[in-house]
Amino acid sequence: MDIIERDIFALICSNDGIRARDIAKKLSKDRKVINHYLYASPYMHELCYQDEGANWHGYIRQARPHRGLEDFSGYYSTVKEFLSLGEEEWFETLKAGCRKIGRNLNDTRGLFHSFKDTARVMRALFDDLDGIDYGDWEIVFELRIKKSRAVRIYADVLVITEKYVFSLEFKMKDRIEEGEILQAAKYSAYQEVLFGPCYDVIPVLVLTNASDLYKYVPLGESTAEIPVCSGDMLFNIFDEYLGFLS
Repeated sequence: MDIIERDIFALICSNDGIRARDIAKKLSKDRKVINHYLYASPYMHELCYQDEGANWHGYIRQARPHRGLEDFSGYYSTVKEFLSLGEEEWFETLKAGCRKIGRNLNDTRGLFHSFKDTARVMRALFDDLDGIDYGDWEIVFELRIKKSRAVRIYADVLVITEKYVFSLEFKMKDRIEEGEILQAAKYSAYQEVLFGPCYDVIPVLVLTNASDLYKYVPLGESTAEIPVCSGDMLFNIFDEYLGFLS
């Protein structure tokens, strides 16, 4: 997406209905330019809609709570609500949500075990955050936005705080593999568009069979790096950005 396209999308998704002329006015752009994006951009076409009054709306709101996000998630709630559920109750809710969004639930390679493993790591994280006011943070398991070939945004787990979206890619492994580093970062740019300019997206690779692991790893041949940690060190990622211990 170019800057104009992102700005249009953010305006639509952060308002409760906005007309094309008001978008053009707010962005100081010609109406024809705005209309071109509104009707040609895959994001506007797939993740926005126009009501009978010619107002544009986003299917996913760029504000807390992120209304509409649940329609693309196997499980979505506040952290407090997540922690109030027992493991089996949460698991059944997740499976029902996955069926609703069309997520393949083929368990031949241990998918269900990985779901439960991921949930246990997240519960342990919030135990480590005891005393921190995280109750209204949002948590998503199995985000699947697959509206077209141009709009595909996936995540194993998202934790949405006031300023950050932690996008967590889980692997039941104890060794770092380059392909999984790339996979962890693959959708972060698209998630930045989805959540808008008020959020920074932090991609993280979590290796649940490792221990005492916390390091930054180069992303391919670029100068960028992403954090990799074991489940027992996930707290440190959150502390680095949110500063609990400072």
